Order: sequence, then C-alpha cells, then structure tokens
Amino acid sequence: MGCGDRLIAVVGLAFEARIAAGPGVRVICSGNGKDLAASLSKAIAEGATGVVSFGVAGGLSPALRPGTCIIGSAILFETDRINRIDTDHDWSQKLLQTIPGAVRGMLFGVPVPVTHPQAKAALYMKTGAIAVDMESHVVGGVAAAHGLPMAAIRVIADPAARAIPASALAAMRPNGTTDIAAMIWSMLKRPGDLPAVVRTALDARAARATLLRGRQLLEPGLGVSAFQKA
Repeated sequence: MGCGDRLIAVVGLAFEARIAAGPGVRVICSGNGKDLAASLSKAIAEGATGVVSFGVAGGLSPALRPGTCIIGSAILFETDRINRIDTDHDWSQKLLQTIPGAVRGMLFGVPVPVTHPQAKAALYMKTGAIAVDMESHVVGGVAAAHGLPMAAIRVIADPAARAIPASALAAMRPNGTTDIAAMIWSMLKRPGDLPAVVRTALDARAARATLLRGRQLLEPGLGVSAFQKA
C-alpha cells in the first residue's frame, strides 16, 4: 500500500496493537482515549482508505462467552440521546465470512470501563447493544466526519455476568500497557481479588487467542479490499 492507500487500526491496549500491526496498517493505541479523536484525524489527513476499531470488549449480552468475536453492525453512544453510527456493510460482511464463529451486533461506546454486571445488564436492556468498548464510538465519529468507511472487530474479554476486579483495573496504564507491579500491590491490599483476577486473566487469554486467529485469517489490509474499487 502507498501513503494514500492504507488502513488505520485503532486499539486501546498495547497487546492489541501488536496483533493488529501489519503491512499497510497504521496502528493508533489510544490507551485511556485522551486525544484519540485528534490523533485519528491527523492520521487520516496523512492518507487512509478506512478505519477499523480492533481489540477486546466487554459483553453486554449474556449469551456471549469470552473469546466470541463481534463484528459491529453499528456503533451506539450516548449524549443527550442514543446516537448511532453504521459500519460499512460490505467490509463487515467480509469480516463475518472470514472469521469463524464471528457474530454481528451493535457495539456501545463508553469513556470509562463498564465493570459491574448490573451496569452491563442495564446497558443491554436500554440499548440492545451486545458489547461495549472505549474506542469504537470515537473511531466511528471521526471516520464519518471524514467520509471514510469504518468497521469494528471486537472480542469479548469479560462476559456480561462477570465483574472486573479493582486489582485488574489497577494494572491498566493510561498508555495501554500493563503495570504488573500495580496489580500485585492492589492485590496485597485486596487479597479477595485473587480469584477474580485469575478468571479475568483466563478470559483475556481466550480473547487474545481469538484476536490472533482472526488477524491471521485476514489479508494484510484486514479486509479493507472488500469496498475498494478494482
């Protein structure tokens, strides 16, 4: 791909960035999401054919197990009302056909993690979205503003019925990397977190494995050729 013929993949975590990277793909790791819209707009101005939101997500539908791949049909987010951004249909269909076991559904974008089952259940009932993440709504908004196609590939890391323990959240650095020392220190103060941290790690491992398999099955451009003209 040349300078004006490439895909931008937006992720929130460093391990997602390593998986998404490849020829013709520029990766933006948003971390805590600060300045993501500005960074993405700048990258688009330098040349892009499409934008994909890539990485893990929290389950809102109780039917989704850790490791389930979601191809976003639309991205919802809330201001004074529920807003909707549709993803590119052809690109999304190509992803569904390529990644075994992938399911189609709406994603809900939030600025902070949704950590408790009660909050997840409330979002599911209110919006009908089946999963939640912190990047897709920003990606969708910026892509729409620039007239670019957008897709979302998200894999369930924490299911709807499971809470994310405080010690796991403590390990998340603002830049998207993992602070193991902070997690250990948190568990020393909250020893009861240990079983939940272990479950969270196993769920994250299942999600990572699905991301890897999906990435390996897609051509370098992550299916972006589905909507490109011959």
